[in-house]
Amino acid sequence: MKTEGKDSKLKLKLSLPPPPPQGVSFAEFLTPSGTFLDGDLRVNRDGIRIVSQSETEAAPLIRPSDQQLALADLETIKVLGKGNGGIVQLVQHKWTQQLFALKVMELKIEESARKLIARELRINLTSQCPNVVMFYESFYDNGKISIVLEYMDGGSLADLLNKVKKIAEAYLAAICKQVLQGLLYLHHEKHIIHRDLKPCNILINHEGEVKIADFGVSAIMASTSGHANTYVGTYHYMSPERISSEVSGGEHNYRSDIWSLGIVMLQCATGQFPYSPPDRSEDWASVYQLVAAIVKQPEPCAPSDQFSPEFCSFISSCLQKDPTKRWSARDLLEHPFMIRYGDLQAEALKSYFTNAGSPETSSK
Repeated sequence: MKTEGKDSKLKLKLSLPPPPPQGVSFAEFLTPSGTFLDGDLRVNRDGIRIVSQSETEAAPLIRPSDQQLALADLETIKVLGKGNGGIVQLVQHKWTQQLFALKVMELKIEESARKLIARELRINLTSQCPNVVMFYESFYDNGKISIVLEYMDGGSLADLLNKVKKIAEAYLAAICKQVLQGLLYLHHEKHIIHRDLKPCNILINHEGEVKIADFGVSAIMASTSGHANTYVGTYHYMSPERISSEVSGGEHNYRSDIWSLGIVMLQCATGQFPYSPPDRSEDWASVYQLVAAIVKQPEPCAPSDQFSPEFCSFISSCLQKDPTKRWSARDLLEHPFMIRYGDLQAEALKSYFTNAGSPETSSK
């Protein structure tokens, strides 16, 4: 009998949950039993589920066994990183040996942000884009939200930069193309502003894939509110209009992510953050000096004597202080810089990531 039980678990298949129905309502609260509720959305220690109108409150909250992930079946291997009010761990499923990234965050935020968390959980349920990190499951237990995500074994773009210092134009174009495809999906299909695009939120793997991470729930939980007119993320990659909105209370749109992308790409190309402190030190002594530089100084540009005209033009298309003059993700995918290196094969990027010596995949 024990052998049969083990065999049945070994046959476990992991897959994305089914999409939620349309037209959901919002009436959110936490039950005494430890369930995060919002209309027909249920998140507890058994996972996330959309409950149909025919089901009762007492209905089981787990999906069929061939699709179910359980926290108890995930074994922690090591800590991958900390930030945004949470911790990210590398975990392994005990029965299938599949690796995941598990993000665990304390749910200590204002009630007004909880609706937005529920909204993003719904979006995660239906998000399927090759250039956005895959969401598998979410749990709520003991005051914490745990999110099971795809594990990217190459680490982040920040990790890669620490090793190679600079990235050549051809590889940068291949990386940027995948990021733009992810942004196109978030902006135009899911109507999401990432709000915190930076090197450590762009992940890579040894298959040459590049994916956007850390949007939605984690971004909302890093702030007291999830509205687009509130601060989420680091000022280093923040667009001028976002910084100004901190004072004026105005709003910004998805083109603020394009500014962030331009800063990231310029940093990757030059090996330096585009804004230098006045005293030439390694970092800014005051965040006020940094934001003043971003708002008041001219837009950064790529040195024309070091880079191709196409790359310089691409950076200029991203880093326009007037957001209405900034290109969209769709437009940038057709930019001459993208076209110039469009024949770079995926195998070349795969080899580049591998030979760059990405972080080791696992160790106890």
